Amino acid sequence: MVRRFLYIAFFFSFTSLLYQQDDISKKKNELQDIRDEITKLENQIKQQTKKEKESFSAVENYNKQSFLLNKIVSQLRNEEKKKQEEITTSLKSISIIEKQIKLLQKNYEKYFVAIYKYGEKDDLALIFDSESFEQAAIRVKYLQRFSEKRENDLKKFEEAKEEFLLLKVKLEKEKKEKAVLVSEKEKEQSGLKTKLTEKQKILKAIRNNKSELKKELQAKKNAEGQIRNLITKLIEEAERKKEEERLASLNKNETGLKNENPVSTSYDIDLSTSGFETFSNLKGKLGWPVANGKVIRKFGENKNKSLNTVTMNYGVDIKASGDLGVKSVAGGVVSVIDYIPGYGSVIIVTHKDNYRTVYSHLSEIYISEGDKVRAGSLLAKVGESIEGNILHFEIWNSRNNQNPELWLTKR
Repeated sequence: MVRRFLYIAFFFSFTSLLYQQDDISKKKNELQDIRDEITKLENQIKQQTKKEKESFSAVENYNKQSFLLNKIVSQLRNEEKKKQEEITTSLKSISIIEKQIKLLQKNYEKYFVAIYKYGEKDDLALIFDSESFEQAAIRVKYLQRFSEKRENDLKKFEEAKEEFLLLKVKLEKEKKEKAVLVSEKEKEQSGLKTKLTEKQKILKAIRNNKSELKKELQAKKNAEGQIRNLITKLIEEAERKKEEERLASLNKNETGLKNENPVSTSYDIDLSTSGFETFSNLKGKLGWPVANGKVIRKFGENKNKSLNTVTMNYGVDIKASGDLGVKSVAGGVVSVIDYIPGYGSVIIVTHKDNYRTVYSHLSEIYISEGDKVRAGSLLAKVGESIEGNILHFEIWNSRNNQNPELWLTKR
């Protein structure tokens, strides 16, 4: 029975270790794939002529590199967080073991004090000195229990010391691993800042180039379709999940048993918004996504006088000044972080009542997909485009886009 238990314990430990190694290997491969893609984009820039480098396509190249670097930083940040949790757990375990060792030491101190006070008498002599058979029997029983307790305490003490040393080694290993992650993350963040600086130089060179402005405008028109597709995908996923839960509930009611084989969804993100405020009640009360911002392009049709064109805006474009931090306008779940040509890095947050907010033209991103955010939570920084630091912001209710100015507080 004991052998069988040990075999089962070993099997599960070994299986868990294999899964951890597979996960680590998978994440390393993902990071390498992203780095390979960045290298390809860097090589494209190097092979371009001076004229090609000063173009909207070069800006998009840097926008894509920035998005990929943000992705690496996000993964490293999550790994760092997990490692810190492991360190905290190890420290708690060490504290518990230390208390156990101190208790065992106190027990031994009491034993030695008793020996010192009463002298170390031969166990047999102590039994023969008994005044009666009953007293001798009690002393035999007591000595037996005392001996067992002492041996058990000694065994526990040795085991505790061994476990303590192993935990200390594990803790040091975890600290070193965290230090490597922090160093790697800081290196990638530094690389991201370098890319953003390089992009600024190109933007400065093409700021008054009408031809490049037209290209940016066309890219934005194309981007709107991609945002709509992302919104549709999120809605379909939410509807499918709701239907699966309904069927699982029916199955449970009919059989009286929990559904043991629920259908898995394509998203591994918990999109539930049940714990957040009712979004529909926030109309006209939403905080602005940027602290100091002015709407330079309104919702609906917009005429560009310099290019003599009319475009449709499905949100608002807010020019930011001073603080470039982008904040969530309400509580929700970060459902999408993606790259869309024309809008660069894009974040979509899902809110209660099937509402979603979209934040585009971002540089540094501080959150990850699946994160739960509150109103005012820092999401990212406004990126720089040809026209300056402009945040493109949208609000959607199901498949219908809303006029954000009707939802934001008046300024």
